[in-house]
Amino acid sequence: MGYGMMDERWFGGGIFMLLIWVAIIVGVFYLVRLLITQSRATAPPEDSALEILKKRYARGEISREEFEKMKADIS
Repeated sequence: MGYGMMDERWFGGGIFMLLIWVAIIVGVFYLVRLLITQSRATAPPEDSALEILKKRYARGEISREEFEKMKADIS
């Protein structure tokens, strides 16, 4: 008595729960993908070799001769 209704409710509920879990997993996947994309977009660009060389020269880490030699090597 009533077993047929129990099976239908469980089956309908099972599909509904499966759809909810799929939606949650897909949502988490897209959220992580969005966060990764945004972090790459906001990351500061890396300095070129010449920019690093200019900063080292400006800080006095290398002499003018070293700067000119390294600059020629880079070019």
